Amino acid sequence: MQTSLLIALLVLTLVGFYMGRSRSLAVADGQPIHLHSLPGYYGYYVALWAGLPALMVFVLWQLISPQLIEGMIMSGVPQTVKDLPPERLQLFYNNAVALATGGTPSEVDENIRAAAERYSGLTSLSGLSLLVIGLSMAIVLGTWARHNISRELRARNQVEQVIRGFLLVCSAIAILTTIGIVASLLFESLRFFSQVPISEFLFGLQWSPQTALRAEQVGQSGAFGAVPLFTGTLLITAIAMFVAVPIGLMSAIYLSDYAGPRLRAVAKPVLELLAGVPTVVYGFFALLTVAPFVRGVGESIGLEMPAQTALAAGLVMGVMIIPFVSSLSDDVINSVPQSLRDGSFAMGTTRAETIRRVILPAALPGIVAAILLAVSRAIGETMIVVMAAGRAANLTANPLEAVTTITVQIVALLTGDQEFDSAKTLSAFALGLVLFCITLLLNVIALRVVQKYREKYD
Repeated sequence: MQTSLLIALLVLTLVGFYMGRSRSLAVADGQPIHLHSLPGYYGYYVALWAGLPALMVFVLWQLISPQLIEGMIMSGVPQTVKDLPPERLQLFYNNAVALATGGTPSEVDENIRAAAERYSGLTSLSGLSLLVIGLSMAIVLGTWARHNISRELRARNQVEQVIRGFLLVCSAIAILTTIGIVASLLFESLRFFSQVPISEFLFGLQWSPQTALRAEQVGQSGAFGAVPLFTGTLLITAIAMFVAVPIGLMSAIYLSDYAGPRLRAVAKPVLELLAGVPTVVYGFFALLTVAPFVRGVGESIGLEMPAQTALAAGLVMGVMIIPFVSSLSDDVINSVPQSLRDGSFAMGTTRAETIRRVILPAALPGIVAAILLAVSRAIGETMIVVMAAGRAANLTANPLEAVTTITVQIVALLTGDQEFDSAKTLSAFALGLVLFCITLLLNVIALRVVQKYREKYD
C-alpha cells in the first residue's frame, strides 16, 4: 500500500499543479500581469499543499508504526513469552515477522503463529489507515489551496520559503552527519585511550593488537604502537604521488596547450575513465600483473623480495590517482586568462617558456590543491594495499618489503563479530580519528593555498 500511496500522491501533486495554474489564470481573467506571481508559482503552491504534508505524514508513519506494531504484538503474548530474556524475546518477534512476511523462521510454535497472524492484521490495518489519511490530507489541503488563490496571494514568496526551508534541512543534515561522524570517532577513541596511553599509540614502534579475551589466556597482551602503520601509509602514498604527479601534470599541460581539439576531445575522457574503474579491479591488476613483475625484476638482479611489496601497491595506486591530478590541473590551467598567454607570446617567448614562466606560476595554487586532494585519496585507499602490499605491520622505509596502512588495519579490526569493549576493536576508531585529522588537514591546506594566492592573479 505504501507504493500505491506514493503513486497516488504523485498524481495528486501533478493534478494540483495544473489546477492551481489554471485557477490563477481564471482569477486574473487570462491576464497573468494582474497576478502577484507567475501562474506557475500558483501551480507549485497548490502542488506543495497537496503533496508535502501527506508526504511528511508518510515518512513519520514509516518511522513510528514498526515500533507501535511491535509493542502491540508483544503486549498480547502470553506471560511465559514475556518472561524470556531480551535476546530470546527479540528472536521470538523476528520469527513471527518472518512467518508473516513469507520468510524462513528459525522455529515455529503456536505463540509464534498467533503473533504472526496479529502482525499481518496490524500491518494491513496500518497500511490502509495510512492510505486513507494520506489521500484525504492531499485532497482536502489541495482543494483548500486552490480556493485560496487570488490576485493578491503571494504564491512566489510562499513557494520560495518552502524551497529555502528544504535547502536549510539538507544543509542541516550534512552538518549533523559530519558532527555525528566526528563524535562517534572521538567518543570511541577516548574509550580506547582510557585503556591504552595515547603516547604509546602515537609513538609506539610495534603493532600487534591481539589482546586476551579471558583472564586465563596468556601471551596476548597486545601492542598498539601505530608508527608502523603511519610509515606504511606514507611510504605507499609517496610512491603513488611520484607516479601520479609527473604523469598527471604533464598530461594536463599537453592536453591544455599542445593537443588539438579532436585529440583533446578523445584523450581527456579516456584518461578520466581511469577514475571510474573500481579499486578492486586495480587490486586484481596489482596482484596478478604488477606484483609478479616487480618481484621478477628484483630476482633478476639478485634481490629476495616477497610477493607483496609497497612498491607494487604504490605504482598501481599512482596510476589510479593520475586522473585526479590530470583533470583538476587541466581545469586550473585552462582557467588562466588568455591575456597572460597573449602577453607572453607578444614578448617573443616560446610556448614552452610561456608554460614554464607564466601559466604554471599562475596556476600553481590550483595545482597544489589538486595534488593535496590526490594525496588524501591515496591515504584512504584500501583494496589495492590489501591485495598488493599485504597486512604486515613492518616499520620500514624499504619499498621492496610488505607493509600495511591505516585503512587496511581498520578493515581487519572491524571484520567479523567484534566486542566493542576491547582495546583491539576500539583501536580502529583511534586509527580512524587519526586518518580523519590527516585528510582534514590536507584539505584545509589545499583551500588555504587556493584562497591565499588566487587574488594575486585575478
